Amino acid sequence: MKYVLVTGGVVSGLGKGITASGIGVLLQSCGLRVTCIKIDPYLNYDAGTISPYEHGEVFVLDDGSEVDLDLGNYERFLGCTLTRDNNITLGKIQQHVMDKERRGDYLGTTVQIVPHVTDAIKEWVERVAMIPVDGEEGPPDVCIIELGGTIGDNESRPFTDALSQLSYSVGHENFCLIHVTLVPVLNVVGEQKTKPTQHSVRDLRGLGLTPDIIACRSTKVLEENVKAKLSRFCYVPSQNIFSLQDVHNIWHIPLLLKDQKAHEAITKILNLAGIAKEPSLEKWASMVEISDNLHVQVRIAVVGKYTDLSDAYLSVLKALMHASVAFGKKLVVDLVPSPDLEKTTKIKNSCAYKAAWKLLKGADGVLLPGGYGDRGMEGKILAAKYARENNIPFLGICLGMQVAVIEFARSVLCLPDANSTEFKPETKHPCIVFMPEGSTTHMGGTMRLGSRRSYFHVKESISARLYGNKESVDERHRHRYEVNPDMAVCLEKAGLSFAAKDETGKRIEIVEIPSHPFFIGAQFHPEYKSRPVKVSPLFLGLIAASCGELDAVLSPSSIQQDNNQHAVLGNGTKVDPINGFCKGTKKDISETACPR
Repeated sequence: MKYVLVTGGVVSGLGKGITASGIGVLLQSCGLRVTCIKIDPYLNYDAGTISPYEHGEVFVLDDGSEVDLDLGNYERFLGCTLTRDNNITLGKIQQHVMDKERRGDYLGTTVQIVPHVTDAIKEWVERVAMIPVDGEEGPPDVCIIELGGTIGDNESRPFTDALSQLSYSVGHENFCLIHVTLVPVLNVVGEQKTKPTQHSVRDLRGLGLTPDIIACRSTKVLEENVKAKLSRFCYVPSQNIFSLQDVHNIWHIPLLLKDQKAHEAITKILNLAGIAKEPSLEKWASMVEISDNLHVQVRIAVVGKYTDLSDAYLSVLKALMHASVAFGKKLVVDLVPSPDLEKTTKIKNSCAYKAAWKLLKGADGVLLPGGYGDRGMEGKILAAKYARENNIPFLGICLGMQVAVIEFARSVLCLPDANSTEFKPETKHPCIVFMPEGSTTHMGGTMRLGSRRSYFHVKESISARLYGNKESVDERHRHRYEVNPDMAVCLEKAGLSFAAKDETGKRIEIVEIPSHPFFIGAQFHPEYKSRPVKVSPLFLGLIAASCGELDAVLSPSSIQQDNNQHAVLGNGTKVDPINGFCKGTKKDISETACPR
């Protein structure tokens, strides 16, 4: 097994995950099979109970594990399907070691960080590295390991010790270390400064790890004299020092690495030069070119309470991007703070209130993502009400779907007290209730999680047609509340359609309003399985409806993509993503698609 370790220095948030994903794409294009492991050195068992403001969104895998958002980047870039073991935390390692101690596996010895904890980390890495994640048989060729945090953090010490031991045990020809650092530019002098990187590499060496490659993050392309200086003081060949300057689209990262011949450096270090092919990234480059040259805009309002940190909705934003590129539109996302839509904000901060409503009313489509807690809840209900009453395309995900049901019950059924028992346990009209199998005492890992099957009950529904008229679909879930089945009959009679349900036929998975142009709520999270080359049908439907072109994607043959990432529409028609014209027609979509 060949290992590529990606570490970070100077500051956090440099984009180690994107760098690791880009390296994976590059190695895949060389004909190598790749798997990934993310190490998070915190004591939490997993990311499930961590606030989005701490680490961004919680990503959910098919097996129901709640993991770091970087595993979402890996899946989107590499097209793989990961498992819970691909995310290592100090909490998992600690529990694993203590379980062994209690069983008596260490009987007679004093359990210590070295060797017991470090051995557990090495064994975990070596075991998971051999598991294929691409649907093929046999072990992968390369395992990319991303060490979270910043070199020098106290909590990372057991992992750096373990990885140092791993590099020694497998040999240098099987281990490549890529260190991602910051090369800041001081406005006063306008010069790229190398000292932070020098110190970071020194700290890395002090931990027993020697960098083979340095990937330098900066606001602009790394200057040649800066490369020479870093090579001189960090003892890394200048051809192994790569510039990862700021780009407007992260899809450029694999191309940046290829242009600087990162694949040659990595395969040479890992003794894969005779096995790896020349990288073939033509399809990827075509996708990037199309994305960069879109001009016809579609504006989507994402209404939530974590809008101060866009990473809280990372998968949602990526799924919107995938769909907009596939449909040939330039995506504009407005993050609308749901608390600012409420009447209380109008009294306290009228400017914020007006700004939020201006964004909402200027959108072509509205999306309500998942979330927890009652803050901003009434604002989300107002957003759903606005979209329903004004025929604005609407997609509600998880809590967003539940919000839509609550708003429908209040406005259409005339039940002003309708609510979720999560927010108002004493409500007389509980539209949303706690699932009976859920735990009331433990929070972590106790929700309805992972891939679950939903069966379509309304065959002519928009959602069923978007999914190609399949009998059922498998999507990932993360919730502990559901639509109250006791209120289903009255909701249906009032005009709310339950398009899909679970295998029991009782738990509601998709709701629609048939009289609305596009109003869909999904209990699952379709964004988790969206890929650049495999767009989520519900997100594609939202984008198409927001452009006034929903009919173009409702035929079974439309939910696919060709090599150039155009959306393949009904009857073989394609949208030209650059000028907005439908190929083969004279209609200019730009004139009618996105009314303001």
